[in-house]
Amino acid sequence: MESRQDGRAWEAVGRLELAGTAFCTGSLITPNLVLTAAHCLYNEAGELLAPEDIQFLAGWRNGRAAAYRRVRRAVAHPEYDFTAEPSPERVYFDIALIELQHPIQNTTIIPFVTGERPKVGESVGVVSYAHNRSEAPSMQDTCEVMSAQKTLLIMSCSVDFGSSGSPVFAFGAQGARIVSVVSSKAKSGEQPVSLGAPLEAQIDAILGMMAQGAGFPEGSVHRPLRAEAGERKDTGAKFIRP
Repeated sequence: MESRQDGRAWEAVGRLELAGTAFCTGSLITPNLVLTAAHCLYNEAGELLAPEDIQFLAGWRNGRAAAYRRVRRAVAHPEYDFTAEPSPERVYFDIALIELQHPIQNTTIIPFVTGERPKVGESVGVVSYAHNRSEAPSMQDTCEVMSAQKTLLIMSCSVDFGSSGSPVFAFGAQGARIVSVVSSKAKSGEQPVSLGAPLEAQIDAILGMMAQGAGFPEGSVHRPLRAEAGERKDTGAKFIRP
């Protein structure tokens, strides 16, 4: 995406700054919720990042963001284990939601809707900030779903570090919808592939935890989460730990 005009439709995708030393990609799915990969919430020592160490830069491009937001809390899927060895199950639970301090209410930043997992052979696209294109988002529009299993999707998309948490889009008459989140890269034989978690029940599980106060210090007083909908086995893969 060469210009902000080119990327206008994707400004709900943003860069997640992590403790000033790393970054992932995240996407707005309601005015105050960002979808990303669970492993993005941990530092290299396996410690969960504090909310104040995370910042969401919506539509980040060449040093400017369409909106900046600090984070109120970040919650990974309850079954996700950062210390587990790479496996289909680790990918399956590699989903997290980040609640922003303040909703993004901007007419040019429209949250994306989520959808059911795509079918094998379906074309998908990944919008991401990777280490070699970290100052502007890029869309890879030549990917396809190679395998759609219960615990993970294997896609022909080429991803790199920084792409973790990137939304995987399917396209239809209703426009783009997020159908997965990039968890890691891998190899299927000699072919580089990306692995993604199907969303389906995963988001509901995290929302249920958040409704019960997950992500807040025990005993703290907090306002309820209001998350409104947005507007719009043997896998044959060799895992590469993210």
